[in-house]
Amino acid sequence: MKKSIFSLICLGFLSYANAQSAKVDFSQKPPNIDSLLPKIAAEKNDSARYYLAMSALTISETNPVEDMHNSEIILLHGQKNNDLVCQVLGYCCLCYDYIQFGNKIKSLEFGIKANQVAEKSKNDRLITFAKAMLALTYLTLGDFEKAVSYNMAALEAGSKYETDIISVCAVNDMGIIYLAMGKTDSALIYTQKAYELAIKSNITYWLTSTYLQFGSIHSALKNSSLALNYWNLAVEEAKRIGSPKFVSTAYNAIAQFYYSANQKDSAKLYASKAINSVANTAFYTLNVEPAKLLLNIYRNANTDSAFKYSEIYRAANDSLFNIRTLQQAQLMAVEEEARIAGLKLEEEKEEEARKVNLEYTFIALGIIAFLMLFILFSRKHITNTNVIKFLSVVSLLIVFEFINLLIHPLLEKITHYSPLLMLLSLVGVAAIIIPFHQKLEHWAVTKLIENNRRARLEAAKRTIEQLEV
Repeated sequence: MKKSIFSLICLGFLSYANAQSAKVDFSQKPPNIDSLLPKIAAEKNDSARYYLAMSALTISETNPVEDMHNSEIILLHGQKNNDLVCQVLGYCCLCYDYIQFGNKIKSLEFGIKANQVAEKSKNDRLITFAKAMLALTYLTLGDFEKAVSYNMAALEAGSKYETDIISVCAVNDMGIIYLAMGKTDSALIYTQKAYELAIKSNITYWLTSTYLQFGSIHSALKNSSLALNYWNLAVEEAKRIGSPKFVSTAYNAIAQFYYSANQKDSAKLYASKAINSVANTAFYTLNVEPAKLLLNIYRNANTDSAFKYSEIYRAANDSLFNIRTLQQAQLMAVEEEARIAGLKLEEEKEEEARKVNLEYTFIALGIIAFLMLFILFSRKHITNTNVIKFLSVVSLLIVFEFINLLIHPLLEKITHYSPLLMLLSLVGVAAIIIPFHQKLEHWAVTKLIENNRRARLEAAKRTIEQLEV
């Protein structure tokens, strides 16, 4: 039950924060990511771009593989365009998706990256999201001290801007952390704060999870009637937003409560409702827990019913296994796509850097060439030949670097990145351009000597003319 509540609360992190709309279809497909990217790129306002990008990242509970795919695209878009908003969103959602897949190491890796970029951005909205996700990661790792520390930091950052779904969830998550620590009084305080903040701000997307949290807290405090009341409120809220998944989760919480209290008739009633609420839906796998409960009840009492729920349990369990197997296969494909896209991005960055270096080298070569030509063809200056020799050496180095930059990608392909072959190729290039350089230097020195001689003769003529006058 706690796992289900945790899953529900986490959904709030990935919901599109539009406070004017109370109805959310959690199984609804997000906007087409390819058509969304130009809109994200065109939006200059960080806040508007944040929520625009978030609209593609609201499906982690229903389709974490697709959410991961979209998160990778958003992240790469952010990296390519130096958009810290998209980078943080991508890292945060990948962090949560890896929690869903049970990969805590990957989750922590992306959580740390999200936190680093968010701190660099100095954007409180991004800092809230990143630190809250890192807190969830440490919660799954059982490191409550760090979970509390990071979530407190998320609360502090979230208090500095207008309330949104992330800042509300950060308050509620503090209740989850304290409940997991066995500090029910603190858990109750923060869950109550989250509820009041949600009502005040009209951000009521996930009241179902808030009511479930209240139910768990009061159940731990032995306040049975209050626990049941909150779980019933969770059922009503889940029906209001039209979420069969949340309806089933709430009914299952009630069924588990009655089963623990040895009230088997009530447990059977609510377990059956939990199963029926997701019949013929994409959430059929939620039948695992209630079907197992009913199987345990009927095992020694009613063979026909036991067989019925055994089949439901088996089918749901098989379906869950198949889905997880498929998701793992899809996950591998998404990670491979992300790896290829990352390599492509690196290649694009390297190509861009190479173009910039070529431009700078060409400019430097142009300046040196201009200086040499100016010196060579100037009729008013007498210049030491060593200056030309020095400039010619500099120009040789620049020409060599320019050619190296120009042909480097081709050399890498031909030599397959072999250091020895690349060195031999560059030596060959040097062997070709050095003779030309020597001829050019010889011509330049000869030209300069002739130019200096002419300049001296002209200066001498002017001096003689002045003396004759």
